[in-house]
Amino acid sequence: MNQKMTEPKRGFASDNNSGVHPIIMNALSGVNAGHTLAYGDDPYTVKAVQSLQNIFGPNSSVHFVFNGTAANVLGLDALTQPYHSIICAETAHINVDECGAPEKFTGCKLLSVATSNGKLTIEGIKKHMHGFGFEHHSQPKVISISQTTEMGTVYTPAEVRELADYAHSYNMKLHMDGARISNAAASLGLGFREFTADAGVDILSFGGTKNGMMYGEAVVFFDSANSGDFKYRRKQGMQLASKMRFIAAQFNAFLENELWKSNALHANKMAGLLYEHVKNIEEITVTQEVQANGVFVILPEKIVSELQKAYFFYPWDESRSEYRWMTSFDTTEEDILGFVKMVKDLLKS
Repeated sequence: MNQKMTEPKRGFASDNNSGVHPIIMNALSGVNAGHTLAYGDDPYTVKAVQSLQNIFGPNSSVHFVFNGTAANVLGLDALTQPYHSIICAETAHINVDECGAPEKFTGCKLLSVATSNGKLTIEGIKKHMHGFGFEHHSQPKVISISQTTEMGTVYTPAEVRELADYAHSYNMKLHMDGARISNAAASLGLGFREFTADAGVDILSFGGTKNGMMYGEAVVFFDSANSGDFKYRRKQGMQLASKMRFIAAQFNAFLENELWKSNALHANKMAGLLYEHVKNIEEITVTQEVQANGVFVILPEKIVSELQKAYFFYPWDESRSEYRWMTSFDTTEEDILGFVKMVKDLLKS
């Protein structure tokens, strides 16, 4: 007996949980005709690479991969040797949510820094800046930041530049995990280049999956000299897509007419709306500044399980009943109002 699948309810667990934007889905269908060369030698990939080079500069080197973990790991691998170390925030995706892949595949040691808001500072990094030239210590080589951070906060171009200059003064590189780079750009009111290439970032993992794409990320070297043998690393890393036109087509649609911006602006707006509706509820504490599409809150435990049944979301720090609410390009005002009403009703019961 065939059972009709019901449409899943939108929750606040992750912007990964959202579907694919209709324009991007149409773009995928649009390239699904005829034959074209594989492995990136097709006109759609050429166009996507050129579009990103138009944004980041003609000397940038662009390489598409399937997912964000691969973009981070392969990018970091290109900048390091196994005796190097990579400095990151304690909450960084490479430190928490990539199953040890950065350490396994690069051979490098991750050195984490505790932060209150997910953002690295020079003062926090300093404790790891020693042992240079000493053979018994891993050698610091890369500072890795996330934009936006895993705490929903955003680096300003000046903050990125300060970290880049500091890294370069030690002959180190600055890597940016840009899984939510569109939300950061929308929050800052800037294009992508102002807080990446122009701010001294050396390599970027450019993400779109969390902002309306189906899959696919780009590894962008802002100086092609750093990309070196990356095409071989990508192949060995099992990230060379044979039918790359289906990744490229998404990027073309994503960048054309600034779809990325409208999607990100909407997601950020919905997070702002959610914040405005809960900030004055006495039983709820908002723990981070809402700068992009994430709201972090401490909730009374008595309401969590029932609330999660209707609108699923993830715990962040269960030791203090802290939870994360993420909004997406397809979150609606009705979703927000329905969620807030349920929060208030449960608090009254």
